Amino acid sequence: MKTLKLTFAFLLVACFSFANVSNSEKQALIALYNQTNGAQWTNSWDLDASIDTWHGVTIIDSKVVSLNLSFNNLQGQIPAEIGQLSNLQVLNLSFNKLNGSLPESISKLQELYSLQLFLNRLEGPIPNWIGSLSNLEFLALHSNKFTGKIPEEISNLKNLKKLELGSNFLEGNIPYSIKKLKNLQILSLIDNQLDGEIPESLVELTNLEELVLSSNNLSGSLPFELSQLSKLTLLMVSDNQLNNEYVTVVDDAPTKVTLFLEDEEMASKN
Repeated sequence: MKTLKLTFAFLLVACFSFANVSNSEKQALIALYNQTNGAQWTNSWDLDASIDTWHGVTIIDSKVVSLNLSFNNLQGQIPAEIGQLSNLQVLNLSFNKLNGSLPESISKLQELYSLQLFLNRLEGPIPNWIGSLSNLEFLALHSNKFTGKIPEEISNLKNLKKLELGSNFLEGNIPYSIKKLKNLQILSLIDNQLDGEIPESLVELTNLEELVLSSNNLSGSLPFELSQLSKLTLLMVSDNQLNNEYVTVVDDAPTKVTLFLEDEEMASKN
């Protein structure tokens, strides 16, 4: 009889744990598990156990607020059901083997402030709806297979502090409207196929600390106005088609960056 009561109590606790999270959120997590070969994850889930024991899932006030499955051998596509995690603030699926395009349902995750999907095999264009995630502070999509242009809508992300789109196959110009990202601290577009001139409008990013534009097809001159960015400590523009080759500038202390031509720098050493 005592054993029966203990078993019943355990079942109640288990049911309560599942009930803490809405069925919609639970089904979204299970869909992700099924579509990314969950049985072969490095840290797999026991679907019969309480959700709060599932690796990478953080629950606060009965809501899934963070999903961190980086380095976990996810293989397959991100399911449309991911949009049912409406309370999600952090989504980190980096360092996996995800493929396919980004499901539009991610645009429903209006609480997101960190979206990290780098080092996967995602493809297609970076969708325009990315600009609707108004709370985003960190957007890292680098080291995938994204193509097309950088969407102008990214400039709607007024809270963005870090934008990393490097090591893809992006083309076209750096959007002039990127100047609207007044809180941006890191802008990395390295190793793409971007062309056109480096927009002078970048000088309006007064909080910028790192500007990484190397290994593209950018032309023209490096805007001297960038030396006005008092917080800039890293500047990389090498391996482009600029009128001059510029050395990489790294400054440990935030101060005005001096823009050196490579041949002038070499001459100063001789």
